[in-house]
Amino acid sequence: MVGGSRTGRTDYTDVSFEKPKEACGVFGIYSRELSGELAQRTYFGLYALQHRGQESAGIAISDGERTTAIRDMGLVSQVFEPSKLAALEAGHISLGHVRYSTTGSASWENAQPEFHGRGDVNVAVAHNGNLVNTGRLREELTGEGFDFNSTSDTTFIAAAAVSELEKGREEPGEAVKQAMRRLEGAYSVAMIFRDKLVAFRDPYGFRPLVIGRVEGGYAVSSETCGLDIIGAEFVRVVRPGEVVVIDDSGLTSFQAESPRSALCVFEYVYFARPDSRFDGREIAGSRQRMGELLAEESPVEADVVIPVPDSGIMAAVGYSQGSGIPYAEGLIKNRYVGRTFIQPTDGMRQLGIRLKLNPLPSVIRGKRVVVVDDSIVRGNTSKKLVELLFEAGAREVHLRVSSPPVTGPCYYGIDMDSPDQLIGAKHSVEEIREQIGATSLAYISTDAMVAATGQPKGNLCRACFDGEYPTSGVSGKFVLENRTHHCATLADK
Repeated sequence: MVGGSRTGRTDYTDVSFEKPKEACGVFGIYSRELSGELAQRTYFGLYALQHRGQESAGIAISDGERTTAIRDMGLVSQVFEPSKLAALEAGHISLGHVRYSTTGSASWENAQPEFHGRGDVNVAVAHNGNLVNTGRLREELTGEGFDFNSTSDTTFIAAAAVSELEKGREEPGEAVKQAMRRLEGAYSVAMIFRDKLVAFRDPYGFRPLVIGRVEGGYAVSSETCGLDIIGAEFVRVVRPGEVVVIDDSGLTSFQAESPRSALCVFEYVYFARPDSRFDGREIAGSRQRMGELLAEESPVEADVVIPVPDSGIMAAVGYSQGSGIPYAEGLIKNRYVGRTFIQPTDGMRQLGIRLKLNPLPSVIRGKRVVVVDDSIVRGNTSKKLVELLFEAGAREVHLRVSSPPVTGPCYYGIDMDSPDQLIGAKHSVEEIREQIGATSLAYISTDAMVAATGQPKGNLCRACFDGEYPTSGVSGKFVLENRTHHCATLADK
């Protein structure tokens, strides 16, 4: 049986910056020793992963036979007030999810964990990523008698697993293995199968997923920060193509698909929390190194380096250290502005950046300012930011970006604009500089960005920057031929 919550609130405005949005955050725990505490611990885990999705949140608790869930639109703190957490029944398996829609509409029906089943075969699913073969999957599974009310590709993952379980595969791990052979694209998934917690990851490993040890069991999380907040001991990552099964006998795993590592490089640039760790390396260190390399590649004479908070902070620190230009906080972020269900007027929308940031004239006035950001997607926010700094008295504004121009869409779990909306897909760097009004503009090179991660280039997906899509059936046709031209200044005119 599944319990739920629904408000029907589907219209709300994102007043955050014009940034790509991550699809989801996944969290789960298996522990009989912690039965009775799992809802609270999962709540904390999701709170740590809130940056991966602010559209909806959900938690499911299972005792191996009965699953109770609450999911709703909104932030974790909005969905799970104390009375709702208390309503989740005691169990030894939990599954949590935060979502930002990339496929499927922003609606309660697509909130997760998602449930699917027929007869006695039921699963609960939390998924991060995007499939690229949903059309074929829908056709196949509809032919097997499945009905789909949700528009989320998570539904097809659940149905594929149920289909394999119905074929008499007693072991959930084996059912998942067979289901994975039907899936193409990005998927880091946690599932409740009867009395087991199962986690698995696509063979490319586009989206992160890690394992931690808790009292009497294990936890899985999209990032290590989710483990840290509940005091879990990091064990290891879920390897690309691996299936992990957690039950009373402990943790077992096997390689279902041959790994072809292609972790999204944007995790290092922007998405992951700076205190999360990939392969033992803190994201903060990689971002700082990006800033140092950016200073080497694109130096400029200036008086102060300021970040676009929060995601540009570590790169700005690196740029300052690499260039010798003093670092200062020149933009103050209103940390209480995020997603809201209030619909502003058109006039208020134009003030969106002022809702989020306010400049410090004492830091900026009369100065040649280097402002460091992590990415430029459409360019509208960058233009408003440059205007804001000039209005605050900046003499020059030199924009430095710790990722290359975004020239193509993502098919693997990032909500990124269509190519005609990507400023880097249509314009040279000099043209972009002219549009946003900066004194100079420079992006880091792809090679330097990759070097800062400490990963081999072949282990990272860089498709939105260089058009090299790891899976078949997608194309980099929108990538500019001049994408290696990374710097423009007023002197170029």
